[in-house]
Amino acid sequence: MTLLSDITSLEAVAALAETLPAADAGAINVATERQNSLTKPMGALGRLEELAIFMAGWQETDRPSIKRAQAVVFAGNHGVCAQGVNPFPQEVTAQMVANFEHGGAAINQLCRANGADLSVIAIDLDTPTNDITQGAAMSEAETLDAMCRGAEAVDADASVLVLGEMGIGNSTIAAALAMAAFGGDAKDWVGRGTGSDDAGVNRKVDAITRACAANSDASGLALLSAVGGREQAAICGAVLQARALRIPVILDGFICTAATTPLFAADPRFLDHCVVGHVSREPGHARLLDALNKQPVLSLDMALGEGSGAAVALGILRSALECHNGMATFAEAGVSDG
Repeated sequence: MTLLSDITSLEAVAALAETLPAADAGAINVATERQNSLTKPMGALGRLEELAIFMAGWQETDRPSIKRAQAVVFAGNHGVCAQGVNPFPQEVTAQMVANFEHGGAAINQLCRANGADLSVIAIDLDTPTNDITQGAAMSEAETLDAMCRGAEAVDADASVLVLGEMGIGNSTIAAALAMAAFGGDAKDWVGRGTGSDDAGVNRKVDAITRACAANSDASGLALLSAVGGREQAAICGAVLQARALRIPVILDGFICTAATTPLFAADPRFLDHCVVGHVSREPGHARLLDALNKQPVLSLDMALGEGSGAAVALGILRSALECHNGMATFAEAGVSDG
């Protein structure tokens, strides 16, 4: 049974913000003291120190570790593709899912390199969501179903959860979610996605503008139903389940980060256990990170999706914990700290 098993409304999901666990202040304090006593100038490891302390707070120990890293890629299809926003046909979603399953995608190699167990979960690919330019993408029941599937994918034994997505047309969905949550013009959030030309970008801008107008009454978690998709809802469900289990989450790029904006809109505390693996080349991602008050771990000019940037960031997280746990303190090393 998952956190969402018995929940029948998005309003009830939003209410979970008051009951979910928070980072452990005691573990954070002890881990900070350890960082400040290691054989280095205070703060010299920069973000690596912050990541180690972040992990300590969620694992409730001053010596956090990664015994099992779980990576999950959720896949879905989108009705907004009827507006010509995608340079590739929707059949590519299923074809890429097969590629993931056969080990041939970038995410397979990056998970192997950085020590993560990968699974891919395709959600009703034969039934795309509704066209968001005409109204809501999904009913509340469909949204909750996808969220539950995301929650069910989380392994309770995981030390960290790496999240990614696949879905032709979902860069349009990401931009629509960002605009619906934080405003601005569609052109502020739109990029080329999987390779749209200028005409394709203009079609995306037009579709997102119409979608946000058609769903202007939606707010909070209802944004998922209004302009989201099944893989975005599954990502939100996985984030919530991980939170209930105190499992830190590494989000991928623009699309994966945008998937969580309805959670943030409902209550910013929902994303406290999440870090963003990298800032994508998609122009809306840096703007979105500012809105979410999130600092990416990496900036590598990536724009692939699949969880690829998050998987690379997992390696950085592992490095942070190796230093935190393996370095000697000044006292242990017999080194004067001044």
